[in-house]
Amino acid sequence: MPRYFFHLVKRTEVLRDDEGSELPDLEQARLEALNDARHLMAEAIRSGKDISSRSVQICDEAGNILLLLPFVDALTADD
Repeated sequence: MPRYFFHLVKRTEVLRDDEGSELPDLEQARLEALNDARHLMAEAIRSGKDISSRSVQICDEAGNILLLLPFVDALTADD
């Protein structure tokens, strides 16, 4: 099973995921990143912070960026 790494991209730095997660495919990795982004944004909102400008880089074991997921993509409009 492939291992995916989820690096958190802030405005001035990248927090690297050195452990990664074994998941069946990139779609499952994308869903995990969406859930993580939602959880992190919810925690930030409780603290009065807006971190919606952040994103997650999903990388393979070779360090190749497979997908860049902006946190705002984890939200849906409720209008």
